[in-house]
Amino acid sequence: MQRRTWVALAALAVSAFTLPTAFGQAKDIKIAVIQGKTGPLEAYAKQMLTGFQMGLEYATNGTNTVAGRKIVIIEKDDQGKPDVGKSLLAQAYADDKVDIAVGTTGSPVALAMLPVAEEYKKILLVEPAVADSITGDKWNRYIFRTGRSSSQDAAANAAALDQSNNVVAFLANDNAFGRDGVKAAKEFIKKAKVAHEEYLPVGTTDFTAGLQRIIDKLKDQPGRKFISVGWSGSPTPFPKIADLDLKRRYGIEVATGGNILPVMVAYKQFEGMEGALYYYYGIPKNKVNEWLVANHYTRLKTPPDFFTAGGMSAAMAIVEALKKTNGDTSSEKLITAMEGMSFDTPKGKMTFRKEDHQAMQEMYHFKIKNDPAVAWAVPELVRVIKPEELQIPIRNKR
Repeated sequence: MQRRTWVALAALAVSAFTLPTAFGQAKDIKIAVIQGKTGPLEAYAKQMLTGFQMGLEYATNGTNTVAGRKIVIIEKDDQGKPDVGKSLLAQAYADDKVDIAVGTTGSPVALAMLPVAEEYKKILLVEPAVADSITGDKWNRYIFRTGRSSSQDAAANAAALDQSNNVVAFLANDNAFGRDGVKAAKEFIKKAKVAHEEYLPVGTTDFTAGLQRIIDKLKDQPGRKFISVGWSGSPTPFPKIADLDLKRRYGIEVATGGNILPVMVAYKQFEGMEGALYYYYGIPKNKVNEWLVANHYTRLKTPPDFFTAGGMSAAMAIVEALKKTNGDTSSEKLITAMEGMSFDTPKGKMTFRKEDHQAMQEMYHFKIKNDPAVAWAVPELVRVIKPEELQIPIRNKR
């Protein structure tokens, strides 16, 4: 009898070591977050990473666990280089054995990463890269995006700018972000006349020649004339545009979307400028944004910025999906859970469209006001542009 009891206890002891889940020690959920932490978009990447961590905290009530599984973040720096981003994502899936990946900052890098997700049959949540082709002709079923698309930017700005008496020239980055943005803008502009497209490389320091070509195309046009700027990275063209005093000299006004707060310092020189933006901390009125603004101020002594909100949205989408699967990280379970899924964000509800996994979301028509109490120009809300009003086409071919 004693021998049988000892054998039974020994077997129980072995099972305690070989079956850790029986004692609540579930396997960690590993998430790779790949961003351009160095390079021309590093300010965007740092904001996104801050927002992602805060989003996990908010969505898990500070536990960083879902369904009893701890969430572990592995950060990687793609340096803004497509080949590096592609390699890091493959490494994350193959070597780090991550369950989900999130990335990245630049559209050219994100596009290089898409086939890797398909090869490994693993989820890649794109945030904050914007190019339409990410959820368009380069898309695959493992790709979801919380970040807004070029078409969402373009449709929102067209709602603010597209009038029959207007003439528009575009200034944009010479990359996937810039060209996709202009292509989408032209598609949504139905009434205004498009006079010129000017593309300059990221990192351009002298905007003189490009702006002169725009001036030559616009200055003799009848009607109300606009230079529409879609620019990502530093330096920006806004200080040079202000120096040229385009409105006084040529009657040319400036239109643009939103940007990070340091860039919006230059907007102070364009009071009254209108456009549409993705996020400004003072606009959305909901519990999530209130928490984000209050906690960001408390911890970092500054308000959350453009890409902070995006990072938080990405984290909240992942936690919501994991709650739906009860912590199951298999790709097919996640795809089923995420298609058509609505989730809270600092902007309010977003919903992943089933056909292309693009998050449908509100945008904001703004008008610039100078407030001496803050260093940047304040985009005052003109109106909320609802997702259904934007009528974003489904662009994938699958």
